[in-house]
Amino acid sequence: METYTDQTGQTITLPGVPRRIISLVPSQTELLYQLGLNEVVVGITRFCVHPNRWYRSKTRVGGTKDVNAEKIRALSPDLILANKEENDKQQIIGLREHYPVWTSDINTLGGALSMIREVGRMTATGRAASAIALSITEKFASMQAAAVPKRIAYLIWQHPYMAAGGNTFIHDMLTRCGWINIFADRERYPVITLQDLKDQNCGALLLSSEPFPFRAPHAAALRPLLPGIPVVLADGEMFSWYGSRLQAAPGYFSGLVQQV
Repeated sequence: METYTDQTGQTITLPGVPRRIISLVPSQTELLYQLGLNEVVVGITRFCVHPNRWYRSKTRVGGTKDVNAEKIRALSPDLILANKEENDKQQIIGLREHYPVWTSDINTLGGALSMIREVGRMTATGRAASAIALSITEKFASMQAAAVPKRIAYLIWQHPYMAAGGNTFIHDMLTRCGWINIFADRERYPVITLQDLKDQNCGALLLSSEPFPFRAPHAAALRPLLPGIPVVLADGEMFSWYGSRLQAAPGYFSGLVQQV
C-alpha cells in the first residue's frame, strides 16, 4: 500500500501500481501517453484530443465539467486524475467516495513539474517522468525572453471578454516570456472591457485559441477598435497545458516574443 498526497492536500492510498486509470485532464492525458501508459489508461474526456489515436480509441467519460458517473463505474478505475480548476468540484467530491482521485492544482511551472514527477511515481514510470521534467526545465532555462518588458493582456473568452489574471498558470507563462501581465492584480479570470486595455496602457493583446477559439476574423475585428495595440493570436495549449506539452512551449514562446 502506498499513500500519496495530491496538490489540494487530499490523501489517497493505492494498493499497487494502477492498472485502470481515467484522466479527466487533457494535458495530463497527454502526459500519460508520453509515459507509455497506453494499456493502462481506460478512460478520458472528450476534450482530451492529444494524442489523436487515444481520442479515437479510448472510452470518453464526458467533458471535464460533466463527467458521466455510469461510464466511470463501468470502467472500474483504480486511479482517477483530476484538476481543481478544470473539473467540477462537486463531481470530484462524489468520485472520491468510490475511487482514489488524485487532484492537481497548478498555477506555476514548479507546480507542473511536481505534478509530472508525482504522476510518474504513482504509475511506476518515475524515470520517464523525471526525464520529461528535466527536459522542460532545461528548455525554459535557455528560452529567449523579451529583452524589453511589454505590457500584455491575454484574453481567454469573448462575450464577455475575460483575461488571464494573477495566480494562474497562464500568468506564470506570460512572466517567463518577459512580459508584464496588465491584469496581474486581478484574481483568476476577470471580466474586462476594451477600455480597460486602453486605460492599462496595453502594449499588445494576445487572443488565445482556447477555451474560446479566437481566430483571425476576431483579431481583424478588434484591431480598428484598439489603434496602436498589436493584436496577436496565441496557441492556448502552449500557455495552459501543463503536462508534457511544456517541452515545446519555450520554443514557441521564443518565436511569439519576436512576433509581438
